[in-house]
Amino acid sequence: MFISMESSPLTDKFDMWFGKLLDGLRAFPFDIPGTTSHTARKCRQKLDAVFREELQARKMYKECDDLMSGLMQMKDEHGKKLSDEEVVHNIISLVIAGYESTTIAIMWAVYHLAKSLVVLAKLREENVAMSKSKGGSTSTGLMITHDDIPKMKYTAKVVEETIRMANIAPMVHRVANKDVEYRGYTIPKGWAVLVWLRSVHTDPNYYQDPLSFNPDRWDGPAKPGTYQVFGGGPRICAGNMLARLQVTIILHHLCVGYEWELINPDAQINYLPHPRPVDGAAMTFRKLST
Repeated sequence: MFISMESSPLTDKFDMWFGKLLDGLRAFPFDIPGTTSHTARKCRQKLDAVFREELQARKMYKECDDLMSGLMQMKDEHGKKLSDEEVVHNIISLVIAGYESTTIAIMWAVYHLAKSLVVLAKLREENVAMSKSKGGSTSTGLMITHDDIPKMKYTAKVVEETIRMANIAPMVHRVANKDVEYRGYTIPKGWAVLVWLRSVHTDPNYYQDPLSFNPDRWDGPAKPGTYQVFGGGPRICAGNMLARLQVTIILHHLCVGYEWELINPDAQINYLPHPRPVDGAAMTFRKLST
């Protein structure tokens, strides 16, 4: 979609390269053959080469109306265009940002709903009602629209609870811009600071019974500073509302049209590079009857 490329053996390689690149983002930065970090660097080089080749082709003879072409024409406030390197970096960064994050959030939503049948029943009730109001059946609901989203109050709570517990981005990196005193310690200016958001989102001081999947906790707002699933401030994730929208849409169609169960509900959890059950949250799905 970003570079107007149809599915092919090359896009299959993209899938593998981006997956290995993502694995290396949170690995120890050992650039030694055989390490995850080294493999990630090699995959990044391969992606760079393919995107640079595509960029050069567009300069010579190829015209497309897509993200890459848009980045090539983009200018800053001084009328200066992005360099080739900046175009490639932006393409790769944008793909990485959305490569697994939303799909993992959707996986955790379906995972928790499979274990929380009361929550699933309430979610299904709201979405079936929405589907019927648009003239659809219980299993073939019409596509919801932007105007429908604000009406789906319980669905919104399920989405917020999902991304709180999933912790797709479990940490943020910052740099202290001045000396900071914290609980008797001094963080010197210029030091890197890693904020472990997962511990904030599962802290019983902020969330009652924090490891339980309870969408009703979102009847009220979280205490300021305790809900940072997309970061905060000027560096907040630019796709935060898009991610919520995507999870909302797929939950609507899943709960209206299907039922499902986990094959191994007690599977252990791996936490790096992203949290997921060791079996990938294998499930069985059945289409609901009309």
